[in-house]
This record gives sequence, C-alpha cells and structure tokens, in this order.
Amino acid sequence: MGGSAPRRDHQLPAETTSFVDRRGELTQGRELLARARLVTLTGPGGVGKTRLAARIAARVQRAFPDGVRFVHLSGLHDPALVPLAAADALGLHDRSAQPPLNSLVEQVRGRRLLLVVDNCEHLADACAQLAACLLRGTESVRILATSRHRLGLTEEHLLEVRPLPVPDPDGDLSTAEGYPALTLFADRAAAVVPGFRLTPANRASVARLCHRLDGLPLAIELAAVRMRVLDVDQLLDRLDDRYRFLTTGSPAALPRHQTLRAAVAWSHDLCTAPEQTVWARLSALAGSFDLETAEAVCADGTQRSDAHPPVDGKHPADRALPHAALTEVPPPLTDGSGARTRPAATGSVTLLPPPGLRTEDVLEAVAGLVDKSVLCREPGPGGVRYRLLDTLRQYGLEQLRRHAGEEEAARRRQRDWMVLRAEECERGWFGPGQPETAARLRADRDNLRAALDFSLSTPGEAHAGLRLAGTLWFYWHACGASREGLYWLDRALTAAPDPTWERARGLWVAGLLAAATRDFPRGRRHATDALALARALGDAAEAAHAEYVIGVIRLFGDDLPGALRHFETTVARGPVPGQHLSLVGLDQVELACALGFLGEAERAVEVCEQALRLCERHGEQWVRSYVLRMLALAHTVRGDWHRAERHARDALRLKLAVHDVIGIALTLDLLASIAAERAAHEHAAVLLGGADRVWADIDTGRWGAHILNSARRASEDRVARALGREAFERAHRRGGALGLAELVAHALQEPGRPAEPTAAPARHDDTTVRLTRRESEVAQLVAEGLANQQIADRLVIARRTAEGHVERILGKLGFSNRSQIAAWVTAQR
Repeated sequence: MGGSAPRRDHQLPAETTSFVDRRGELTQGRELLARARLVTLTGPGGVGKTRLAARIAARVQRAFPDGVRFVHLSGLHDPALVPLAAADALGLHDRSAQPPLNSLVEQVRGRRLLLVVDNCEHLADACAQLAACLLRGTESVRILATSRHRLGLTEEHLLEVRPLPVPDPDGDLSTAEGYPALTLFADRAAAVVPGFRLTPANRASVARLCHRLDGLPLAIELAAVRMRVLDVDQLLDRLDDRYRFLTTGSPAALPRHQTLRAAVAWSHDLCTAPEQTVWARLSALAGSFDLETAEAVCADGTQRSDAHPPVDGKHPADRALPHAALTEVPPPLTDGSGARTRPAATGSVTLLPPPGLRTEDVLEAVAGLVDKSVLCREPGPGGVRYRLLDTLRQYGLEQLRRHAGEEEAARRRQRDWMVLRAEECERGWFGPGQPETAARLRADRDNLRAALDFSLSTPGEAHAGLRLAGTLWFYWHACGASREGLYWLDRALTAAPDPTWERARGLWVAGLLAAATRDFPRGRRHATDALALARALGDAAEAAHAEYVIGVIRLFGDDLPGALRHFETTVARGPVPGQHLSLVGLDQVELACALGFLGEAERAVEVCEQALRLCERHGEQWVRSYVLRMLALAHTVRGDWHRAERHARDALRLKLAVHDVIGIALTLDLLASIAAERAAHEHAAVLLGGADRVWADIDTGRWGAHILNSARRASEDRVARALGREAFERAHRRGGALGLAELVAHALQEPGRPAEPTAAPARHDDTTVRLTRRESEVAQLVAEGLANQQIADRLVIARRTAEGHVERILGKLGFSNRSQIAAWVTAQR
C-alpha cells in the first residue's frame, strides 16, 4: 500500500481484550461489503458495533489495495469537521481553496479503499452527506458505518447488531460454553478472578445474569468486573435490586436501553464518591486524555485561567511570566524559544459538591475507574491515555448536569488546560522535542476541538478561543492541519473583533494558512491587517510575524525581487524581542530560497549555514529540515550533486521524524532530480513513483507550480530515455506501491546498495538469511502495516505467538524495528 501512511490512531483499533464469537454477523458483514458500497451496522449503545466493524474491516483488508482507514467521531461534535476528520484518517493533506468535501472526493476518486466511520448517530446528516458524495463521486470507495440509527441513503445496506444470544437459565445448560454471552462473562471474570470458569455449579447463575442483562456486551463486561468482590449469585441479587428501583415495581420487562442504563447506574453506585465525581467531570472531555488532563479538569481548588486576555490594560510583555529555558533574545519578552509568555488573569471556578478532590485523589480515582472497566486504558504518545466509552460518557454528563453550572465549569477548566498545554508546546517547539510535541497534540486534537468549540459558542469566551487558535499556529502549519486551523481562525476572528494582540496573531496565522491553500489575496489581506494592528498596539513580535507572512506571499506569488528585498531586510534586522525563533529561522530559509531561485547559490549557502547554526544550538528539527533542503537546492544550482544528495537525505530523515508529508513530497522530488543527474536512473524512477503517490495525498498537480512540475517532467524525460518507457513504468509503479516509511527508507539508500542503516545490513542476502515459511508470512504482514494482534487474527494464532515470530525475525535479520522488516521485504520482492 503506497502513499502517506496513516497515523496509528487511524488504523484499525488494536484489540486489548478477546473478541467474543460473532461468526454470523462477521460473515454477513463481509458478504454485504462484497456487494454494497455502504453498509451501516445499527444497534443500541453497548451492543458491540465498533468492535464488530473493526473485525469485519480486518477480515476484508486484502480486498482494498489502497487501505482501510478508521474515522473516530465520538469526540467530534461539529458537523463541519466531519470531512476534515475523514481526510485526516486517509492521510490526505489538501491545501486547495475548494470546499473540504469536494477536495476529499477528488483526491480519492481513483482509489480502492474502505472507510470505517464510527459513531455516526450524533452527526448523522454530515455523515450522510460524506457518504453520498463519496458514493457518487468515486467508483471504488466503500464505507462501513456504525450508528444507532440508519443514515437514510438509498444506497445503504443495514446490518442490525443484536445482543449476544443467551440460553434459557432454566433449560438444558450442558452446551452453555457455546453461548457467546456466557463466554464473554467468563473471560472478563477470569481477568479479575484468575481461574474462574464456567462449571455445572455456576452455569445457571451466569446464564440468569446474562439473561437479565439482555446479552448486551457492555453491560456484561461491567457486571463481570464486580466478581473481584462478589460472587455470581450476589451479583444477580444486587442487579435485581437496581432493576426493581428502575421499574418501580412494574413486572414488565425492561427495554434494552433501560437494561444498559441499569447496568451503568449500578456500576456508578458501586464507585466511591471520588470516583463518581471524577467520572462526571471526565465526561466533559472529548476523545482520549492523559493523566495530567484528568487532574487539571477534576481536581478541586480555584484555578488560574491563562485563557483570558489582560484585564489591566498593560501590554502583555510587561507582565510576562518567568520561564527557565535557553535564551536567544532579551528577557522578559521571551521564554527562550522566542515564544511570548502571556499574562494570566485569575478567575474563580464553580466546584462540584464535596468531597473535595486533591490531585493525588484523582490518580487514585482514575485507577479505580480503570479497574471497574469504566475507563479504557490505551497506549499513547508520552505514556498511557484513557478513554470513556460514549455510553458511559453520556451517563457521566447526566450526573454532571444535576449540579447547576458544573458542566460549564468543567469545560472551562478543560479549555484552560488546553490553552496552557498549547502555550507550553509553542514555547518548546523550537527545540529537540518536536516529534513528541506533534504526536501529543495530534492525540489531544478532540480535546483541542472541544476547547475551541466551547470558547466560540459560549458568551464571553471568544477571546480565549482566538488565543488558543492563534497559539496553535505551529501545529496547524507544520503538522498538516492548515484547513482545520483556518476553519477555527475564521470563526474566532469573527467572534472576537476587538483590536487585541490575540486578533493580531490570529490574523497573521490565518494569512499564513490561507497562503498555504494558495489563496494569496486572502492571505495578503489578513497579514496586512495583522501588521497594521500589531504596529498600532506596539507589538513588535506580532508585527515581525506578520511581515514573515507578507514576504512568503511575495516569494510564492511570483514577486521574487520583492521577496528578496523583503527577507534581506528582516534577516539583516535580526530577531526582535518576543519573536518566535521558528519564524526567525524561516526568515532565513525564505531568503535562501529567493537567492536560490535567482541563481545566487553562494549567498544561499551562506544564509543556510547561518540558519543551521541557530537550529543546531537548540536541537531543532522542523526548520532545520527546510534549511537542509534549501542547502541541497543551492548545491544543485552549483552542480555539486554529491553534497546536494547528502543534504536532501538529511532533510528527508528529519521530515519523516516530524511527519511533514508536504516536506517529504518536495524532498523526494528533489532527490529524484538529483538521482537523474547522477545517472542512477532506476533509483530516480522509483523515487518519482513514490513522490507522485505522496503528492496524490496533497495535490496531484503540485499546486500548479511551474517550477515543481517542470523539474518533475525533466526528471521523467531523462530517466525514461535512459531506461526505456517500459522499464521506467515498472520502476515507477514499484515506488508508488511503497508506504511512506518504506519509501523514505528506499530514498535513503545508495543506488545499487541494499540499504542504509534504516533498512537491511549488507549480510542480508538470500544465502545468509533463511526465514521459515511462517516467519515469511509474518514478515509480509508486518510489511503491510499490521500490528501483532491483527497478524494473530489473520493467521489464527495467539498474539504471543505472533510477537515471538516478530522477535525472531528481528533477531535473524539484525534489525531493531518493524520498519526495517518492511523495507527488507520490499527489497526481497
């Protein structure tokens, strides 16, 4: 599978617990997807739609050469973001000015892929529109949706996901182990009571319990966790008490939604008071979260709110907060990264009733909620993250709303924490932790969206939303989120028209992102307004940032002489107090770019070396990758192909580290051109194929840029003449079939040699390495991007067995990671 590899959170969810047999639904789902392009799994909350969809998708993966992608919608509440979430899941990096849904359809028109859209019910209209446009605008895209209700399209085929079958508790239970509901209970109970299993003595009680729970998987799992302190008969007695309370003595059977509610309410009743409070407050969060976020949102006490603008009329720089960091421009206007620290205005927060929660109490409550299966624990960047299932979040919100003002207070605390986190990330962005920072913000994107939405839909909070949207400029720009950033900034600038520093920043960031979509008039208008406002406010840093955007628009809007004069002036001036060092470095990058375009290679090299020294002092990678690419371009102008290739490869390594897909595409084009000049024709053809595939996730026309397209055509013409058209096409297809990591690994190889350290050592030839048949199968699946659990499912082996195979393959080949296995498999092909 080629193109931009999706991030792990958009691949099929890893299964952390065993999957109980749903053989009939699995078969039905596969058959429906074989003949229909839209299949919706419907059913009540807690019935297992998400798990079933993931399992069906895993079974049909091989039928979709362009991949299977998973769109999580449970943490999304704005219908306008649905197409952007789908594009993100597909690894697309659209920077066009057309509507997001139109761009999405255009980019996947020729692909054969499966899009799994999970939790559609609260965004049904937007999901229906997404599905309709994909079905009518493409030929080979299929959609597997999960929803409590149908989407209502004529093309839709429904698969009702029913509760698990349960035997008659008073009937013949000799074959009870064959019932999935009982198997599920026994499996989850054994996780908390080692050795627990179904026996003739407990079968009837377990069957009665599962019957009482209507066979709903989530209800059964919540009940099984209580086996740590109760036996099955005690569980049944307590559950009956809860049911009698709900039905107020009515003998009528409970409907399924009431059955699940009874199980959830019962779990809630069995939580400690701190656990109940934490459950309620965590329900204000969207998506997954880490422990720090849980503590910030749930701990009691008056909190500082850094999300509000200055209230005393002072210039922000006069009230800057101290920060221990490297220093590049004079304090107190900078914290070392060049990012301004902004003032904090204290504000009171309404608290839930007792018990008061300390930070350490939150940790204990989170641990208790994980033990009770209320919180799901999952791996994430920087450590463990947690997630509330949607059914449990909705219940928690009900509890939170019982206390006037508590939901708004929790959401405000969450927003304030997101502002603090964003500002911390901005301060550290010009430093060695960029890959980790980018991954952390990607993991937090549902909570960032929730914080922005709260700010822009709650009276009196718009400035906080504008502040947050502007602070995230580096994330929007560097991490492929330009379209979404522009969406939030448009809303925030409309909602907060006052002449503040937040508005000055929001304007230049909007200008930068508009320019990234090639909307230069809009970008110029925003940046010019930002410059005027910043100067009126006496804010030199935001003025310098706005000037950078104006210069970029000149550079890429075909005013090379004007861009050269502009960046010569800003670079000669040097950094101003409070200017972010990333933008100081980018000033130098753009100057070198203008010099290179105008043929002044020697001066371009000098400027790049100056910028490299700045980046190296701080261990910075993102700006440095652009400096290295500009150095490579400058050396191509000089005809020094060896140095050009070395710098371009160094740039490519860094761009992969920060997942800068657009930078990867540009650098692959450059490396292909260099390879063609060095007569490494087959290598160049593979790189062109890979570059074209990556560009397909951005813009197949390379933004219509003459310089990019003419260079690409020149490379193809030269290589095709040397190889012959048929051989060129074969190599080009080979490059187009590589995933992003494998493509970069190939690009980092010396032509004619097996690999550099990221791929296979020289000893890995067919005479020295022998994998068993099973190891070869596992290696192939690793190369397809499957995780260990998915490999185990595909080969019908235990996960531990799959892990053992992977470890043996790594040992035999002398590798340290799975990407190296994938590159080796590709080389063997």
